[in-house]
Amino acid sequence: MAPRPKQEEESEGKPTETLDIPRKKSLSMAPAVSTAALIEDDLWDMPELQDTGVKWADLDTKGKILRVLLTVGKFIMLLGLLYMFVCSLDILSSAFQLVGGKAAGDIFQENTVLSNPLAGLVIGMLVTLLVQSSSTSSSIVVSMVSSGLLDVKTAVPIIMGTNIGTSVTNTFVAMTQVADRNKFRRAFAGATVHDFFNWLSVLVLLPVEIATGYLEKLTDLIVESFNIQSGENAPDLLNVITDPLTNAIVQLDESVISGIATGDPEAKNKSLIKVWCKTASNTTLQNVTASNCSYFPCWEWKNVTEIINIKKCNHIFVNTTLSDLAVGLILLACSLLILCTCLILIVKLLNSMLKGQVAVVIKKIMNTDFPFPFAWLTGYIAIVVGAGMTFIVQSSSVFTSAITPLVGIGVIKIERAYPLSLGSNIGTTTTAILAAMASPGETLGNSLQIALVHLFFNLSGILLWYPIPFTRLPVRMAKGLGQITAQYRWFSGFYIIVCFFIFPLAVFGLSMAGWQVLVGVLVPIVAVLIFAIIVNIIQNHKPQWLPSALRSWDFLPLWAHSLEPWDRVVTIMAARCCCCCKCCNVTEDDEEAGKDENKDHEIEMYDNPTMTDEIKEAKKTSDSCEIHKATSL
Repeated sequence: MAPRPKQEEESEGKPTETLDIPRKKSLSMAPAVSTAALIEDDLWDMPELQDTGVKWADLDTKGKILRVLLTVGKFIMLLGLLYMFVCSLDILSSAFQLVGGKAAGDIFQENTVLSNPLAGLVIGMLVTLLVQSSSTSSSIVVSMVSSGLLDVKTAVPIIMGTNIGTSVTNTFVAMTQVADRNKFRRAFAGATVHDFFNWLSVLVLLPVEIATGYLEKLTDLIVESFNIQSGENAPDLLNVITDPLTNAIVQLDESVISGIATGDPEAKNKSLIKVWCKTASNTTLQNVTASNCSYFPCWEWKNVTEIINIKKCNHIFVNTTLSDLAVGLILLACSLLILCTCLILIVKLLNSMLKGQVAVVIKKIMNTDFPFPFAWLTGYIAIVVGAGMTFIVQSSSVFTSAITPLVGIGVIKIERAYPLSLGSNIGTTTTAILAAMASPGETLGNSLQIALVHLFFNLSGILLWYPIPFTRLPVRMAKGLGQITAQYRWFSGFYIIVCFFIFPLAVFGLSMAGWQVLVGVLVPIVAVLIFAIIVNIIQNHKPQWLPSALRSWDFLPLWAHSLEPWDRVVTIMAARCCCCCKCCNVTEDDEEAGKDENKDHEIEMYDNPTMTDEIKEAKKTSDSCEIHKATSL
């Protein structure tokens, strides 16, 4: 015990040294503030995928064989998961068509609403969301144009809407990485860069099209200038592999949706589930009752076509007695479960495979620019690659959904995912052009013109938002949204619901009320949004240009310019939902019994010290319940 007083005396004798030490430390730690700022600026840097296993040179012969077999097995498993992922997307599209396909056909029948360009835009979005396939919604538009129910001018905004609606799939895919904040930041930004490109392109090109009609005139000039003959059917590259599985589950008769859209009364009573896969038509000349006879029976000779059923389909639901809605809901639940499972396993498998030298090689190939002076060509090569890959898989949703997890785990930069997504937009239009060229001669011109409208719309968007680095606004906007959703992860669901469901439904409802109501409601909202955006830009760059009151949004209530109050509300609601079963369902008898038990425990606490831990835990639980009840009020 002798040294202890000595240490106290030494500390008392040198009070200044002990006080100066923390001051010196605080002074030496001052540069850490700027370092934190630098780290904050590097949130979008790609993480280093380090190899924590044994190096190849350190393995013996048996270890090398096992390593090769394990790698081959993982690669085969990855291909299998990708196959199931693509098949689940196909089944998901069929499920959405069963659930909302007839409603989509009914929406297209509203010809008076379709004459409004803004209503046509949101109708294209809603129909693509209902059927989860831009090719299906585009084919409905083509059939309506070919039958004379729509003209090309009216169909152009609908095609723009289908372009936006198809981008929601990869946004849903990004939600599977919500557990990891950094991965979710990158994945959600990589997915929404496609959304922002489509939204910004529509924001600029739709008014230009309404004012000038340049897409309609340009495509009409191209169709008339070239004597294009009907070609072969669009190549079924990926469908050859996926159709055996998807056709064994369900097959749909998509002509029913087109029939409803074109006003066929018999189509409304038909089921979308295909029963007969092989049929034949027999046309005979018969004596039938004339339709224009009103006073007495009369007959006329007329060609009557009879459909002969030859072979039934072999899918699971061929003999079902369930309704289309019931089958669609079953397939929707199963396909979503398989889709999410495949995505989670693909991400985990990629994390285990992309390590060490493999990760370095892939990241160099995907993200390295060409040497000077050809560095500017790199992005355009990426656009070509994206178009080619989308042409192979015949779905922009499949391609963009496949690269979204790679962006999340840090293999592909967002700046490289952007041109790949732009190429995907072009690739999905090339398949539509080939399909249009396979149309009959009488509908070839209209079908091809609609497909070319889709192509030139995407090309015009690329010219607006890619060649000049300053104009690549979708990348900066996606990064900003990714930063917000990483901090407030509930905001991602809010973004999807508002942008892809509430806004289109609201505009559609206002369109049904008339264009006067639509303009009277939307114009003030758009004016306020434009004013807020302009003020935000000036606040960030030239705040001295603004009056002192507008140099910040502090004069507004906190909930009007910050997500923190909303985050607290969401947190309390989530805690209430999760905790109400544990804390709020306690009866008064249980509370009184608990008080009696606590009193007994307090009396026995001094005799049995081991009970104190249990009492503390019980008290913490009761305290947390009381706090939860107070905050919920």
